[in-house]
Amino acid sequence: MTHRSPLIISALAALLALLLTACERSPEVQHTSLMAFDTPTELTLAGADAQRAAQITQLLAADFAEMERAWHAWRPGPVPRTNWLLGQNQRFAAPPSLIPLVQVSRDLAMRSEHLFNPAIGGLIKLWGFQSDDGNTSRPPPDPAAIAALLAADPRMDDLTVDGFMLETRNPAVQLDFDAIAKGYGTDFAVQHLRELGVHNAIIQIGNDLRAIGDLDGQPWRIAIRDADGDGVLGELSLHGDESVFTSGNDQRAFEWQGRRYHPILDPRTGYPAEGTRSVTVIHNDAATADAAATALFVAGPRDWPRIAARLGVTQVLLVDDQNVVHMTPAMAARVQLSDPDMLTRVAELPAAP
Repeated sequence: MTHRSPLIISALAALLALLLTACERSPEVQHTSLMAFDTPTELTLAGADAQRAAQITQLLAADFAEMERAWHAWRPGPVPRTNWLLGQNQRFAAPPSLIPLVQVSRDLAMRSEHLFNPAIGGLIKLWGFQSDDGNTSRPPPDPAAIAALLAADPRMDDLTVDGFMLETRNPAVQLDFDAIAKGYGTDFAVQHLRELGVHNAIIQIGNDLRAIGDLDGQPWRIAIRDADGDGVLGELSLHGDESVFTSGNDQRAFEWQGRRYHPILDPRTGYPAEGTRSVTVIHNDAATADAAATALFVAGPRDWPRIAARLGVTQVLLVDDQNVVHMTPAMAARVQLSDPDMLTRVAELPAAP
């Protein structure tokens, strides 16, 4: 999964998930581009000259290239090897690059009632979403094959981690970290920025971003895309350390016989989640925001407040399939909707369990 000049949201950025704007009184601001997780990425640095920005961009590009290699679900690397070993029903030494991600993912999966579930890599592969071919017209999987995977019920708590040793008694567990890798990787990238002495910046990977600091004392202004990805749903300000992650049903979808299938799968049914068009989450931890956006998308308009409370996220905006905007009070207090006449519902979160 932008910001080109002060006070202006560029035409290109308007096509992306989140847009960045700044203030005309800002100090020198550098905008550089790179790729992260196969996604066009923009780095915005406040108070840096062009040479310094180029150096930092090169370092982050190398970071993201290594993270992508380590966490990619189907290209040759640690995850496919780990998935093969998981199917052998034996204890093995997992790649060190995966252990922390497994642990973080397992905790978030359990807190989300397994609606965020990186253990369903086999189901994602069955649906054809682990592919680089870009095929947007193909039949859905055989229902019997989906049912077989559902019966196996792979979950992250099927994994046992002991130091660098990993094992499972459920051979259906196959890892796919697509729903958390950008967030987890962005957290590492921000840590690297701080080590380099950068304290005012935005990393935007496609639809998602993490901001640190501000723009000469002024907040960063961003825009949240609408559910179709073609316009702006609303705007808000970021000041300090915050992540904004969005899950939507507009990307990587395919069609068959007039029906559209998107890649956010409901682990309870084995099919694309229904009832939601997009979810945006704000949290200071990008990995949490990333995983929560997926879990709340799957939870849908009825159950998202309970899952949000379990995950400890208090700033949520969900657009359902009837174009009703659901928000937490904390999000409603911050976001300025582009269309003030949109039907909105503000829901208090239940007490966290």
